[in-house]
Amino acid sequence: MTISENPHRCWARFCDDQGVPSQADRGKPMAERTVDGSADEPLGRASYLFEGRRVLVSDLVHAGLLGAGTRLTFRQRRSGQDHLAQVTSDGRIELSDGQRFKSPSAAAAATTGRGPYDGWTSWALDDGSLLDAVRQEFLDTVAELPRSGAVAADGHAARHARLKDARRQADAEAPVTVTVRDLLGWWGASRRGYVVTEQVAAELANHGLSTVPDFAAVGIDDRVTLTGPSRDTEDGEEKAADQEPTAGQEEPREASTPGPATTSSDEEDKGEPIQGQTVGNLPSALKGVVSVSSSASFEEVFTRMRLNGYSQLPVLSGPRNLRGAVTWESIARARYADPEAPFSEAIVAAHAVSYAEHLIDVLPDLERFGFLLVKDQTNQIAGIITVADVAAEYGATARPFLLIGDLDRQLRRVISEGLDMTEVITLCDPDGRRKLSTFDQLSYGDYQQVLGNQEQWDKLSWPLDRKSFIARLDELREIRNELMHFNDKDKAGDSAIPMLRNMIELLREHSG
Repeated sequence: MTISENPHRCWARFCDDQGVPSQADRGKPMAERTVDGSADEPLGRASYLFEGRRVLVSDLVHAGLLGAGTRLTFRQRRSGQDHLAQVTSDGRIELSDGQRFKSPSAAAAATTGRGPYDGWTSWALDDGSLLDAVRQEFLDTVAELPRSGAVAADGHAARHARLKDARRQADAEAPVTVTVRDLLGWWGASRRGYVVTEQVAAELANHGLSTVPDFAAVGIDDRVTLTGPSRDTEDGEEKAADQEPTAGQEEPREASTPGPATTSSDEEDKGEPIQGQTVGNLPSALKGVVSVSSSASFEEVFTRMRLNGYSQLPVLSGPRNLRGAVTWESIARARYADPEAPFSEAIVAAHAVSYAEHLIDVLPDLERFGFLLVKDQTNQIAGIITVADVAAEYGATARPFLLIGDLDRQLRRVISEGLDMTEVITLCDPDGRRKLSTFDQLSYGDYQQVLGNQEQWDKLSWPLDRKSFIARLDELREIRNELMHFNDKDKAGDSAIPMLRNMIELLREHSG
């Protein structure tokens, strides 16, 4: 293991290699450097690799914490076989057969042809320390750098300490459990847009943490547990082998916990992740189920369904053994065919899906059965979804789109009726490249450009504060972008709909 005597100097060289400091910062002391000339955030914080990217072996090499040629060993516990590798100068893991990998997990899996493995806790240095320990030293070094006291910097430091504590508790088998909403709050977020989701996943992975169940695949008020890497990679391999592969999975995962614990995967950067509603995002998906056994009576079933207002009940033999379901229709059919029919004659086929499956992929089964049972990360039947649940979900998703369309029309009407097109073109298309000629060609950005101009604003003669109005318009622009790109897993929802309605009503009131 090659570790510099001065980690801060190594980190400074790392930042320099990455091209992070601006030209104006060259030669300045570490504590005085800024990113992109900003005086608000110190170099160590802004270049902290928590910002949406997982730490790579190459980062450790650039920081001077690993040297080229450092030997790594992956020992399989049961067989006692050792697999050797070395770190290359460009931060790859090179196996004895010459294969090179950016991912420690992929390298570990390639040595045996099996997996998944948590590569960071599989590979050890000659002194016995794990690759994960070097990664944690890297993160600690950055956290200890001088900071300016900016709010953002303080937030990074607090989150780093909180994640370190969560890892300690996970390793002590006393893991932290929080709601998804509270977890997002560690990052100052209230919804799971793609940027936030990727940042949370990356920072959790950097600390060797994952959430069970996957925080991105359950409701925002559901609880998740922060778990650490498996202590036995071979046990993790066997557990993972029992699970069906998650849709879209392309390479072995690091986490050994059953289910799609995406927060601990050691994936290479793949750009903007594809977001989509999962079964687990529906409020009823993991809220528990009322069930009966196959030995139940018609009277028991009838009573349970009436008391709870249910149209169906799953029939279970244990929490993971789905035997079928009983519905009002199946009861009527069984009794119609034979008034003395036993309860077993009313049991019909039922279908169970994983909480992590994409909602759109299960719609054919939902149409076929009318309802679906939902399996949690341990494969227990943990909830039920119906056609009504999906209709409500898509209705809630569609509502903000309708309001955004109305807002767009109101803004265009205000500008077209109150302002001169020639002046609007001068503001929005001064060089004529867009060839603007009508108000219908204006974009949302154009509305902001025009209404943000003091001269144009004064022509509207509104008794409103321009800065407050434009600030809200910019908030709605961000919400609009999230929705239009389908990147907000939690939708604009509760907060955006009132904001949109209030803006629309204000425009109607003051535009005549």
